[in-house]
Amino acid sequence: MTLHLMVLGVYALGLMALGLWIGRRVGGAADFFVAGRRLGPGLIFSTLLAANIGAGSTVGATSLGYSGGLGSWWWVGSAGVGCTVLALWVGPSIRRVAEAHNLRTVGDYLEFRYSPAVRAVSAAVLWFGSIFILASQLIGLGWILNVVVGVPRSVGCIAGGLVITVYFAAGGLLTAAWVNLVQLAVKMAGFAIAVPLAISWFGGAGMLGAVRADEAAFWTFWGPDAVRNLALLAPSFVVSPGLLQKVFGARDDRAVRVGVGLNAVGLLLFAGVPTVLGIMARASFPDLEATNLALPLILMHGLPPLAGALALAAVFSAEISAADAVLFMLATSLSQDLYKRFIHPEAGDATVLRVARRATVVSGVLGVALSLAFVDLVETLTIFYALLGVSLFVPIVAGLYVRRTSSSGALASIAAGVAGWSTIHLATGGTGWSIVTPPAAGLLSAIAAWAITLAVSRR
Repeated sequence: MTLHLMVLGVYALGLMALGLWIGRRVGGAADFFVAGRRLGPGLIFSTLLAANIGAGSTVGATSLGYSGGLGSWWWVGSAGVGCTVLALWVGPSIRRVAEAHNLRTVGDYLEFRYSPAVRAVSAAVLWFGSIFILASQLIGLGWILNVVVGVPRSVGCIAGGLVITVYFAAGGLLTAAWVNLVQLAVKMAGFAIAVPLAISWFGGAGMLGAVRADEAAFWTFWGPDAVRNLALLAPSFVVSPGLLQKVFGARDDRAVRVGVGLNAVGLLLFAGVPTVLGIMARASFPDLEATNLALPLILMHGLPPLAGALALAAVFSAEISAADAVLFMLATSLSQDLYKRFIHPEAGDATVLRVARRATVVSGVLGVALSLAFVDLVETLTIFYALLGVSLFVPIVAGLYVRRTSSSGALASIAAGVAGWSTIHLATGGTGWSIVTPPAAGLLSAIAAWAITLAVSRR
């Protein structure tokens, strides 16, 4: 057994044990869904940042840095921009509504603000998209373990799915918040040690500027990629149910502003890490056919064994913590938005908790199955973020700040957003036209449909 595999195995068992131990404190569905609404700024910060630095922010962003250079900063940086909006405006507003009316999920909010139809439609779109992002986290983990440890990619996907399913099913948000705290500490320590050592192995920071120095596009910070990523990611991180439902667990508005705000700062700072690693990988391994291998190869060849093992644990933490946030969305959507609302409305607290745990297991299995069918990490993430932004951004934000927004307006925006995105995606093979990407077209379509319903209702 290699040092990497031994460290990773002990760490994974420790996470599951911690989750099962904390899960014993879960007294009902309220603890599982919103952690009893008692999360302070520290836990809000750690659970959000742990969730947001996942496979896309590590394996995926390094892959983009390898192929696109400096502009890849905007993949993680755009998430930080969206979280800034969430911290200062949307988060505190929706938390107050959730607390006042005992709302546990985004579906609860959409039905409270609009109608059961809006809840059902959004839950269906969300569930479909969330399966893709869960698979993407496991795909990233599979690539890492395949290259660094040597296990088949399928084994890495299955192992990751098992770990998150065990500890999240034990206690939901209450468990995830504390496990994420440990994961974030490991994640930050691992990257803090790995990045300087990798740069030293590469020849020093001064060598970075020589990589592709003759390609202006490779060193362009603000360009078409920046606009595309902002349109794709910033709206998604404002209305992501996985983030909003953690905001529902905050004890007050200050916890939201401070916790989510620090998470946004963390993302803006971390965005440079995979960018630098991707540029180094481009110079060190110039002929990669699968750019998802960029980060695994840096971990394998650019670090001494002990530092490499810690960095591997950090990346494992990144993938797992992001995946449990997706399991959170899936489990709550199935148990609260579908089962409790439409199948068995009179179900008691213990029944809903039991269904939530079973939904966690089912979602984990489906996520693993999809991860075995796909290999492209960024592709699966793009599908999720696009669906999230075009379907939920207008209903949630307009519902909070524009009183005249109606149920018909929300449904029209969801339909137009998904239709606009899918039409441009299929017509252009996912590329769009310049800055008019499929997500941007979908978001503009959603806003236009909502505005039309406002104009008609005014008449």
